[in-house]
Amino acid sequence: MKNKIKRNRLIVISLDAVGEADLERMKELPNFKRYFKEAAVCSHVESVYPSLTYPAHATIVTGRSPGKHGIVNNLRFQPWREEPDWFWQRRFIKGTTLYDEAEKKGMKTAAFLWPVTGGARIACNLPEIWANRPWQNQILVSLKNGPLLFQWELFRKFGSMLDGVKQPALDSFVQACFLYTLEKYRPDVCLVHWTDVDSKRHDFGVNSFQAREALERHDKRLGEVLDKIEKLGWKDTTNVVLLGDHYQMDTKKVSYPNYYLKKLGWLKGKDGKVKSWKVLARESGGSCCIYVRKPGDRPRVRQWLEAWEKRPSSPVGRIYTGEEAAAMGADPACAFMVEAARGWYFQNGFERPWEAVDREKDPRLHRGNHGYHPSREGYQTFFAGSGPDFAAGASADSMKLMDEGPTLAKILGLELPDAEGSPVLSLLESTWSAAE
Repeated sequence: MKNKIKRNRLIVISLDAVGEADLERMKELPNFKRYFKEAAVCSHVESVYPSLTYPAHATIVTGRSPGKHGIVNNLRFQPWREEPDWFWQRRFIKGTTLYDEAEKKGMKTAAFLWPVTGGARIACNLPEIWANRPWQNQILVSLKNGPLLFQWELFRKFGSMLDGVKQPALDSFVQACFLYTLEKYRPDVCLVHWTDVDSKRHDFGVNSFQAREALERHDKRLGEVLDKIEKLGWKDTTNVVLLGDHYQMDTKKVSYPNYYLKKLGWLKGKDGKVKSWKVLARESGGSCCIYVRKPGDRPRVRQWLEAWEKRPSSPVGRIYTGEEAAAMGADPACAFMVEAARGWYFQNGFERPWEAVDREKDPRLHRGNHGYHPSREGYQTFFAGSGPDFAAGASADSMKLMDEGPTLAKILGLELPDAEGSPVLSLLESTWSAAE
């Protein structure tokens, strides 16, 4: 029998692509204002490198950097596919997670579109995954990667709210599933992922009217959560954490490094698929990993990268060696990591060297993006906690995304033994600090 311990309930809501720069506006909105009045806050949180959704969310629940937990990109390394799979499944994370440790202690866990949870041992799990092959059906793919009966119940009750993965319908569906699960199944630990703002910033830009509207929808959703907690009589026994995973930067041009690698004879490809390669670029939005099969080729590749960086209007902002990238937590297998210049981002294609972002011509192109180095000016995110285990009004000057998992584990009485981060005790009630 599991050794169950009783702790206050924990709800973690990830506001994808919401950052430090949004806090002033958030505190003017009614429900965020209501929340922050009683919250402990760190307004300056440094994400991971690359600052992408999947590496970031794996870091939040492990306290480890991407290079250590293994989720080094959103996309898996599948250059032979025009549309690679994402790191959807829990099996790709090395080591333990917050929800694994909670389950071991007999806590009931729930997750709603939390990245990298497909197939995880989460009692109430609606994993983020989608049909990536023409012959696949979305509902069947989802059912295969989480508790069948639980998901079937949610799709039956709320599936009509969906419009594919379009926003704001997707977050409205997630919200309905989450609130329903709170009341019916009463989980001890909940992980919730809202992507409305991220979607609108990609499509329209960081400070667009559409992004501001999405933030206002988040405010309404938060109000529904707080009202539900009060209705259930849980206010004094529930911690609600709001956090961001990364921010975004406006982009006007997209670069295709593999165009040059193909031109140099370092890769061969057709119809968007790489057939063979000696040197290969894999994009991560605002940065890009360069993989080199033979170590002896690295000096030539470095020489080419440096020449590319020096060209007028180059998309290259900075070049890191593989060792430097690994030290910053990125993929230790890459030979180089290239940081995009302001206004640029990278993609994997190889049919053209670059193009301007013109969404009327190609709606897949992004006016806002992430993946950049987390220390770039104005690019940080935030962390806030409200509830019995957080010190109302407390603050921390700065923290790293790796510190969030250990902080959450601390208030649940759990351990993340391989975590690289540390709990931020200044945000917690004095009883936790005294126990350290």
